[in-house]
Amino acid sequence: MVAFAEVKTFTWTDIQALPSDGLRRELVGGQLLVTPAPGWSHQRAVANLYYLLRTACTAEHEVVIAPFDWYLAEDTYFEPDLLVVPRPTQLTQRFEGVPLLVVEVLSPSTRTADRVTKMDTYARAGAPHYWIVDPEAPDITAQTLEGDRYREVGRAQGEEALRVTRPFAVEVIPARLID
Repeated sequence: MVAFAEVKTFTWTDIQALPSDGLRRELVGGQLLVTPAPGWSHQRAVANLYYLLRTACTAEHEVVIAPFDWYLAEDTYFEPDLLVVPRPTQLTQRFEGVPLLVVEVLSPSTRTADRVTKMDTYARAGAPHYWIVDPEAPDITAQTLEGDRYREVGRAQGEEALRVTRPFAVEVIPARLID
């Protein structure tokens, strides 16, 4: 007879009770996603993209950098690398609502989750814009929500420029994100 272990489902409250150890913890339907701290090229891309987005962002919005929780439900939350959200009137421990833009910068341990699991969940949550940055290529893909799926609206590699007007006008050159 084969015995199966019961799969533990977690909540946001469970995760908040854990000690801080440098690992990123996210939940999808109560299932825990754990990834190691990111490397240099990842962090450099996040920092440079933050600067570009912060400079281009409207006064009604704010760019938030990870680690910061985007809470969708007690059993589902994420820590996207960057979020563009409505400027809060009150500061809280997490963001609840629909961000204008979600950005994930790929790491070896997050490639599949960022391109499949997170993309699907972000679309179902109604986030109108989702960007994926690959610092190793380097490249960037901008997507816009149409119905319940994202559609690619722009892509750039190396020294090519990605120019978008939505959610606001900005130009991104992937190679310069990792300089």
